[in-house]
Amino acid sequence: MAISELSRAVAAALLGCAAVACSVWVETPGDTPAASEDSGAEAPGPLDLEGYSLVDLSHAFGDETVYWPTDTAGFALEQLAFGETEGGYFYSAYALATAEHGGTHIDAPIHFLEGGPDVASIPLGRLIGPAVVIDMAAQAAEDADYRLTVADVEAHEAEHGRIEPGSLVLLRTGWSARWPDALSYLGDDTPGDASQLHFPSYGEAAARLLVEERGAAALGADVASIDYGASTDFIVHQVVAAANAPGLENLTNLDRLPARGATVIALPMKISGGSGGPLRAVALVPPSN
Repeated sequence: MAISELSRAVAAALLGCAAVACSVWVETPGDTPAASEDSGAEAPGPLDLEGYSLVDLSHAFGDETVYWPTDTAGFALEQLAFGETEGGYFYSAYALATAEHGGTHIDAPIHFLEGGPDVASIPLGRLIGPAVVIDMAAQAAEDADYRLTVADVEAHEAEHGRIEPGSLVLLRTGWSARWPDALSYLGDDTPGDASQLHFPSYGEAAARLLVEERGAAALGADVASIDYGASTDFIVHQVVAAANAPGLENLTNLDRLPARGATVIALPMKISGGSGGPLRAVALVPPSN
């Protein structure tokens, strides 16, 4: 989808900010990026986005949204007003209710790290930046409990280059094609019971490599968790949170992204004190891809 003039201008501004934010994040991880007049660095020049594609990485929220089995309330949209007003104009308004960790959403570090950043405190440099897509759909098709390994990451790097600090690493398992069938997507759809889930995701050693050695800004996946379904200790969540990195869960359309070269903008609802929240994530894919 070609980007309109307005969209290109907005995207250019965001990508310009991303370039600054990511460079600052590498130097001062965890801090909120800020431009300095005395830094001597030149401001990013105009960015030509002609021919870029926008890819929506989020599932829509609604009656079919998949939630973690223990979040039994689901999604609720209550109509407050709908129709013509006394003034003769149309007006509609709704109230919504949702758990933080359902649908396409973000996990803030505080989700698994006491005292860690909440959703509103996550630096933009961890939410906007270059995407690295690791494809393990073939392994997941053979084993629903498959976990990404260090060897998988090294094989990816051997083909596509070393993962750079500040990258948003996205794991493609192919599981988003099962959405919104909760039984197929989660491996079990028993309400209130999360003890029988089966879906692939990151392994502990691979997650440590990505956030501790490669300096990934965030880890995301097209499954319900950055831990595999049968996990009981959520060790990947613990590792990622300890690095002050967020997790992006229940992503979609990762098959439309190149292994590298795209830019991801993953902006959650800015909830003060929140451990997570609904996420609208998009990717900008350059013409060469």
